[in-house]
Amino acid sequence: MPAATVDHNQKICEVWANNLEEELKRIRQVIQKYNYIAMDTEFPGVVARPIGEFRSNADYQYQLLRCNVDLLKIIQLGLTFMNEQGEYPPGTSTWQFNFKFNITEDMYAQDSIELLTTSGIQFEKHEDEGIEALYFAELLMTSGVVLCDGVRWLSFHSGYDFGYLIKILSNANLPEEEVDFFEILRLYFPVVYDVKYLMKSCKNLKGGLQEVAEQLALERIGPQHQAGSDSLLTGMAFFKMREVTIQTSTPSCRSQGPLTCSVVPGSRFPLNAYDDIDMFFEDHIDDAKYCGHLYGLGSGSAYVQNGTGNAYEEEANKPQS
Repeated sequence: MPAATVDHNQKICEVWANNLEEELKRIRQVIQKYNYIAMDTEFPGVVARPIGEFRSNADYQYQLLRCNVDLLKIIQLGLTFMNEQGEYPPGTSTWQFNFKFNITEDMYAQDSIELLTTSGIQFEKHEDEGIEALYFAELLMTSGVVLCDGVRWLSFHSGYDFGYLIKILSNANLPEEEVDFFEILRLYFPVVYDVKYLMKSCKNLKGGLQEVAEQLALERIGPQHQAGSDSLLTGMAFFKMREVTIQTSTPSCRSQGPLTCSVVPGSRFPLNAYDDIDMFFEDHIDDAKYCGHLYGLGSGSAYVQNGTGNAYEEEANKPQS
């Protein structure tokens, strides 16, 4: 079933310390046929601001990310597996990894913890049964998921997400310079597509993940602000955007009447869901244009796209999830 179509039979597998090895063995099998991985993390917000002089706003945003990732711990990681057609593996498509986190000892932003608690994250269980991040990294390194050119990573406004993964995998603080961060990113995750960055080619598609999902008429499975559900929705959004092409041969296709949509056979989308969206990126994604760019960092720090202004992306406790 295409990822853009809701399948309520799909399961989100909860992974704790006691079943980590078993579930990563399953993932080693799944990745052989389902090499698109949608990813999301949950983390304890933003607690520090960098001080000093910065070369640009982009430099400030990276230093903001770096100092917070270095100080804080990841709480959850969600991985959703799909194939090139956006189809899920049978049964479980999403794994939600729950890491050790102690709210009496570890640093956090109060509003972020309150949000995650409201979303159903059980911090007492994270303290008692959570996964040790370094052991997870050891197992992930031999899983066939990272360091592989054939794996395609899908994300949404994911600088912090990849920051935490790089910190775990390298067992080190993030590099001081953003250019070195992207070098490490390319090493562990050679092919990355950030849906928020891809949205630069969608004139009227805006907002965070939930808002984008609503504009695309996608139905969430699982609770918002949990990494498994958010990763699944990220994958759905990516393939929905790729499957639908809005024909815009004139400056304003809406002036010519109803939008014309070319849809992958078998997909079930209400066409009126796209009345406010003028254009999606092409079915064939130009890697030179999109691959390896993270929205809010480097070349993706940019500015508000589509000629609406040059305002920098505002920092947030949880970037656009």
